[in-house]
Amino acid sequence: MLTFFIFRGSMDSESVHDRVQNLVKPVLDELSMELVDLEFKREGQNWFLRLFIDKEGGVTLDDCAGVSREVSSILEVEDPVSAAYHLEVSSPGLDRPLKKAADYERFVGRLVKVKTYEKLDPDGRGHERKTFVGILRSFQDDVVSIEQNDKKGGIVSFPFAVIAKANLEIEF
Repeated sequence: MLTFFIFRGSMDSESVHDRVQNLVKPVLDELSMELVDLEFKREGQNWFLRLFIDKEGGVTLDDCAGVSREVSSILEVEDPVSAAYHLEVSSPGLDRPLKKAADYERFVGRLVKVKTYEKLDPDGRGHERKTFVGILRSFQDDVVSIEQNDKKGGIVSFPFAVIAKANLEIEF
């Protein structure tokens, strides 16, 4: 992970998120990378702008450094944030979050952990819960299907819209 200090711009975190995303997307597209996640938040007395990037085969430290240089230049010129902040560029890690439909399609066959907004009983057996762990079997028509790897077992399916958080699980 690389950290740089950048100063200036506007502070509304939602609009900062949108503006930064619009500024970095062309850079990442040109480098055949994707923006997995973007965070802009205060921790203690400091503000952090974190970009989590990925590409086919994974990202290297050199990839992070290159993106950081390119993005730093653009952010300095475009000035989307008014306060001092730390820019961090890193990979999403082994437990990469699944945010968009394309993520679910890409990672079919991988071990995932999915948390829903409310308790569900997707298999109709009275096993209501919010957390499901297993192999992502499919993502079709905005429906996620997971083959559970716990004592409850079986395949469960539920709409993409009920997912609060999902990520890859580390396989040993």
